[in-house]
Amino acid sequence: MRASEYSAHASRQIFWVAFAATLLLKIVIAAGFPFTGDEAFFYQWGVLPAWGYSDHPPMVGWLIALLRQISDHPLVLRSATLLVTSLIALGVVDLLRRFLPEDREASAWFAGAVYLAMPWSWMFVLVTTDTPLVFFMALSAWCYLRADTSERGTGWYALAGLFLGLAFLSKYFAALLGFAYAAHCFGWRCERRWAPFLIFVPTLPAITLNVAFNATHGWSNVMFNVFNRNEGTSWSFETFGLYLVMVLYLLTPWLLWRGARARAVPGTSPATARTLAVLWLFPLVVFALLSTRRIIGLHWVLGFVPLFVLWVGLRLDARALRSALNWTMALSVPHLMVVAAIVWAPPSWWQPVRTNDRAVFLHETPAIVAALQKDLPTGATLMGRTYHPAAMLAFHHKQYVPVFGVGRHHARQDDQIIDFRVYDGRPIRIFLFDEPDPEEFAPYFGRISVKRFEVDGVAFFAVDGEGFRYQPFRDTVLTEVAREFHDIPRWLPLLGNPFCERYGFAACSPGRS
Repeated sequence: MRASEYSAHASRQIFWVAFAATLLLKIVIAAGFPFTGDEAFFYQWGVLPAWGYSDHPPMVGWLIALLRQISDHPLVLRSATLLVTSLIALGVVDLLRRFLPEDREASAWFAGAVYLAMPWSWMFVLVTTDTPLVFFMALSAWCYLRADTSERGTGWYALAGLFLGLAFLSKYFAALLGFAYAAHCFGWRCERRWAPFLIFVPTLPAITLNVAFNATHGWSNVMFNVFNRNEGTSWSFETFGLYLVMVLYLLTPWLLWRGARARAVPGTSPATARTLAVLWLFPLVVFALLSTRRIIGLHWVLGFVPLFVLWVGLRLDARALRSALNWTMALSVPHLMVVAAIVWAPPSWWQPVRTNDRAVFLHETPAIVAALQKDLPTGATLMGRTYHPAAMLAFHHKQYVPVFGVGRHHARQDDQIIDFRVYDGRPIRIFLFDEPDPEEFAPYFGRISVKRFEVDGVAFFAVDGEGFRYQPFRDTVLTEVAREFHDIPRWLPLLGNPFCERYGFAACSPGRS
């Protein structure tokens, strides 16, 4: 490649082509990809706005509540997500142009293009808790880096704290970025040991809001994130090894290898390179420690990838970054093929697959809802057995669909808002993927029958229960829910718990002895 092709002008053109192409690709995927169970679950948060929800802080619910004022079409609901990684790429370019010498501007544009070409950048289209989390984390980090390279930076530090608080109201993982700030200031920026305290002050309203919600709602966010989802975990080198492979895959071997071998580009500040190294390495080390006990989700790490790309952009020249862009685009090809198969492949492609019924359900939820609504007994309530299908049915049914049964530690919004006492004596239709055992449902109804129906050649089932019996359900299913998911530690002050108070479980209600 000629030297002119590494110029600022040529690299700028490559960046804007990547920017436009990936944004268009995200729009196409968002318009065609079926609405997923997680998205449908969070959509219900937007339908019923509140100051807190079951698993996570409320930011995504508030976002969806705003977007659905325009439309509840998936493309509209996903519209904010489509912009997140594109805006972050602009932030990557902006910061590197500030940090690099003027004659190295091409590296800034190439680094931004590399970030855009990463599969997890252009595949970032679903509206979940990660949408506001990644966005506000990026804004906070951008402000922190501006503060770190400013003479005083007090205003930038305050803004970093404000956006960190908003990220915290999206997902608890945002706290790791705050801990990274503290580690950097106390360990490598001793003259600014005051900065973490200044950052912490603007986060207080968000923290206070979340603590107040938790204290009055059975500590639902804390129980999920700290206790219930980690119950039964143990030391495991297997999960640690999986984490290392995931990090290698997420950050790509070529960027990790070249970034580790290279030295900082001449003319850049060693202090800035050190700052970036701390901000992305500290959280990944924490995740590595956690991975010795549990599986770390790939999406947990996504918010720190831009900081890694910034660090690489300070260490590699334009030629190396251009080469890395080629490798990253090659990595995206198989991912694009998989996404295209999910979105556009005919149903016959999935017939040999063991999860064919799930694939049909994902694509044909409206038809399944129509079948379930057909001959629905007067006054009957549609329910699911787990939160994923229940949420997807609710999205197309245009009514909330509760979970009938114990469920899992995930997505326990029913505990906050559903009162099974109101269904006493009423009919309930319960959707299932597999043929049910009538005896499993018999204790809770006066009479039951099983309905079988097909969509695209795949059989689905529904249990019709007449005369729901609340008391046996409360004494078995709801009692198990209280025991499994509302065993709140005594050291947490309990000011309210809608689930336990509603059903009379004194052990997890305020004033417990």
